[in-house]
Amino acid sequence: MSFRIALVQPITHRPPDDERNVAAAVAAIKRAAGEGAHFVCFPESYPGPWRMPATYDPTAKIAEAAAKHRIHAVFGTLEPIDAKAGTAYNLTAMAFPDGRAPARYRRTHPNGPWIYTGGRAWEFQYVAGSDYPVFDTAHGKAGLAKVGLAMCSEVYVPEVTRALALRGAELIFMPAGVDKNRLWTTWRTLIFARAIENLAIVVTTQNLFEPGQRGLAMVASPEEVLFQSTAPGMSFVDVSLDRVRYLRASRDEIGSSAACGTKQGLLGPQWQRPDLYDTFYPRRKNERISEAAE
Repeated sequence: MSFRIALVQPITHRPPDDERNVAAAVAAIKRAAGEGAHFVCFPESYPGPWRMPATYDPTAKIAEAAAKHRIHAVFGTLEPIDAKAGTAYNLTAMAFPDGRAPARYRRTHPNGPWIYTGGRAWEFQYVAGSDYPVFDTAHGKAGLAKVGLAMCSEVYVPEVTRALALRGAELIFMPAGVDKNRLWTTWRTLIFARAIENLAIVVTTQNLFEPGQRGLAMVASPEEVLFQSTAPGMSFVDVSLDRVRYLRASRDEIGSSAACGTKQGLLGPQWQRPDLYDTFYPRRKNERISEAAE
């Protein structure tokens, strides 16, 4: 069974006008559903807010639009912790077509505080989360597709998407923030790499503050990049999980490379060695890692 993903690479309103993004997001949800999309994916921090203290919460309006138009909507917002301290979790969230409470992923990497403090767009004290939830949706050949949510430069930390894939995620959304500048080539490569190594469909898009900025809206499968665009606007990509499920369920054999563009069974016992996991990052008992990224 195939399904359609709408990728939105918007011209985003910066703070202090970021609340204007909410109405644009609601309109985009309506348009995506009208074009037959089952999912619509917005960038990181879209529709916002981008700063603390948070002056609005778009969740109710996004959830209402998703339920009204019967579509899943992946969006970005903040989850305030302490208004006075300016602390918040950075969220990738997903609203559901059946009106249930939106799914939430709190960004886990890197350690905080980080570049969300003192930026031209972001301004909050980032607090890292610690969970990797996956979510059932009403699409896929077996009746349910498992979705994982991640964020932006977590693409450079393969453990994040691997944690989601080992929990069953077949479709992983990694919405990103702003213009990648010199990171663009490695970023694009790693989106594809995360799809290859996890035998998953990986989806990303980003904010553009000006039409001339270079975006990266992209859908990658384990064997090929299905779609890529640097331009602003909404794009539609039809995908299927049939190949993902075949690659996960089958084994790498002599001659497999004649028919498969990646190694099969990468999440299963042919390749995985859980008995070695504790040796990957050896450290003394009770040792803690506290260094923050800059």
